[in-house]
Amino acid sequence: MSGTTRFRRVVTTPNVREFFRESVDEALTRHSVDADDHTVHYVVNLLTLFTRADEFYGDVPAGRGLPPLAQMFAEASEAESDVDRDRHLQRLGDVALFMAGFFPDYFERKPVGVDYCIRMGGAAYGTLAERSKQMIRRRALADIFEELAEKFGMFVDVLGEIADLGRRYTSRDVLRLYDLWLTTGSRRARARLDALGVPSAVATSEPSRH
Repeated sequence: MSGTTRFRRVVTTPNVREFFRESVDEALTRHSVDADDHTVHYVVNLLTLFTRADEFYGDVPAGRGLPPLAQMFAEASEAESDVDRDRHLQRLGDVALFMAGFFPDYFERKPVGVDYCIRMGGAAYGTLAERSKQMIRRRALADIFEELAEKFGMFVDVLGEIADLGRRYTSRDVLRLYDLWLTTGSRRARARLDALGVPSAVATSEPSRH
């Protein structure tokens, strides 16, 4: 994967934060997602932060990279302090949201699919929301994490639409979109397939929903 290089290609204005604020707002409107402004602000800040490779990647045995999501979850579970546990959970949720939204094809090379990433990220934010409700200094964040957990799949679609800006689809890209729709029930993937003239599958079962 080309790291954050492909991610930076979608940024078309000098003010990165402004670009993401406008893009997220427009995508939320198109997908009819009602989100609290504080949650939107969190997502915009996350995207702005992750344009920097040094913020997106972490330390791994081989140098700088991303550890498996399961390892990130294990680090959260085994953390010796509440502060470290919350930090690991937030990192897991943030990375899962970003990866599922911008790089769903990354999981084609992994033993787990993007639906696994969505479940892990949503669970991390959900746990963080419950923990934050119990700490006075973090109660303001509890509602943000709770909304991200409940609407994780919707926010993945929002980020995916931003990633699609200016993208040209190859036949392989179309197949990936089709698989994403069948696996997760992504409304963005289905809408993109419709725009590309790809009909729904003739099947006896509905695609999975997130």
